[in-house]
Amino acid sequence: MPEQPIRLLLIEDNPLHSRLVQQLIKADTQLNCEVETAERLDQGLTRLARGKIDLVLLDLVLPDSQELETLWRVRLVAPQVPVIILTGLDDVKLAARAVESGAYDYLVKSHLKGASLGRAVRYTLGRARARGGEWDSPMFRLAQQQFLKAAQYMNLDDNIRQRLLFPQRAQLVSFPFFRDDRRQVETVFGYRVQHVLSMGPTKGGIRYHQGVNLGEVAALAMWMTWKCALMRLPFGGAKGGVRVDPTALSKSELQRLTRRYTTEIIDMIGPDKDIPAPDLGTDEQVMAWLMDTYSQQVGHAVPTVVTGKPVVLGGSLGRREATGRGLVYLIEASAAHLGLDLAKATAVVQGFGNVGSHAARFLDELGVRVIAVGDVSTGLYHPDGLPVEALQAHVAEHRVLAGYPDAEPIDNAELLELDCDILVLAALQNQVTVENAAQINCRLLAEGANGPTMLEADDILQERGIFVLPDILGNAGGVTVSYFEWVQGMQNLTWGLDEINSRLKSILLDAFQRTLHRARQDKLDMRTAALIEGVSRVTEAKLLRGVFP
Repeated sequence: MPEQPIRLLLIEDNPLHSRLVQQLIKADTQLNCEVETAERLDQGLTRLARGKIDLVLLDLVLPDSQELETLWRVRLVAPQVPVIILTGLDDVKLAARAVESGAYDYLVKSHLKGASLGRAVRYTLGRARARGGEWDSPMFRLAQQQFLKAAQYMNLDDNIRQRLLFPQRAQLVSFPFFRDDRRQVETVFGYRVQHVLSMGPTKGGIRYHQGVNLGEVAALAMWMTWKCALMRLPFGGAKGGVRVDPTALSKSELQRLTRRYTTEIIDMIGPDKDIPAPDLGTDEQVMAWLMDTYSQQVGHAVPTVVTGKPVVLGGSLGRREATGRGLVYLIEASAAHLGLDLAKATAVVQGFGNVGSHAARFLDELGVRVIAVGDVSTGLYHPDGLPVEALQAHVAEHRVLAGYPDAEPIDNAELLELDCDILVLAALQNQVTVENAAQINCRLLAEGANGPTMLEADDILQERGIFVLPDILGNAGGVTVSYFEWVQGMQNLTWGLDEINSRLKSILLDAFQRTLHRARQDKLDMRTAALIEGVSRVTEAKLLRGVFP
């Protein structure tokens, strides 16, 4: 769903320069900014004191403040907010001194262009995040809180608890790649995190998204550990990512980015060490480039270094739709447990990417009436049901749902609060919060995304009798078929689609029944029960292997 806009404060007394900056920012398709303006420093400081500003564009020469004193006063009020200096050509030396004093960058107003302004904003925010608390991510805090809650219920040994709170290995890299005009070189941040190495090679996707940071990747790696253990797969959890907006890149730029990122993390990955897969913002083609780059470095083809690649390169049948298909297998099992007749049920699907679109399609095939769907561009609603195939065709042509004619547009908040039997969360994290949990109107909430429900919201949903199919169970179909792909590659054999789907369903339903049994037996919610199932298996392996030396 839509990302929060960058909150930018422009402190500039020249109205011509102020309008120019605002026009350039508005025209930059890679920036989503809300710009507030101030003509005097005292106005800007008053606004900064209220908080919630991500970046300041600051003219050092203002009616009520001059030169470096201007910067010092801004930093005194908001020391953590990054500052970019706007300067005249005759004040470049002053701007350079400001950078020495803590500003992140400076721009000469007379030379100001959209590309330079946009790059300065993006780079400054990226550097500020890297300098700040990379671990301090809402997703990582959520993952740790969920783990600690499960650890408390299972009376987990404190030595194991402390060991599992943070990943075993984490690599942060910054690297360049050429844009298509060959004059512009972008520098981006990349990550690869391995949470637990005790269970076998690590396994986890790679996501390309402008919000990626170390904490988010660490959270996803932790969830992958519990997910693999819950499914009884011989993997520890891993995750990777690059902080970049893939929709703003051409195919050739995406390829150069992927190949360079692969070389940066190449010592961490391998078919017996760590096996990447697609995630948000990546796909089969990205995995093909990653596999080829790795193979070029070692001197021979290594298809098993990644999963989720094209079938012709050793990918598995059924992998593309595995997460959505697996989620619907589990929705069927949950409906049977609840006594819900799917042929008479309604569903709302938030997120219409790979997971959400396939989940909507498989629900539609079961006779469920899909009354609403949503993606980053819009939500669509029709009480009589939406034609899922037509929606998929529209997205295939236009990339997003916006513009589809035969439905009522609704926003994300309205979509989440629609009255329905099944609510599928297949977008981003932090969608159901303490603020909106009381307005969720479904019997079954199925999580296809990672971390879509905040911990406090879980308690509200449970009190209201809403059955939650948690993410580490609900979206485990992808890693399960990735495991099948890895096994097929290691043994040089191929399974048919029916065999793959049969094996997938068997593994998922076994995990569902074990989780449901524990939840009933110990009077727990499904998320905590699933976590305890996974953590218990990892704990057993840790204790059996012992501590070296």
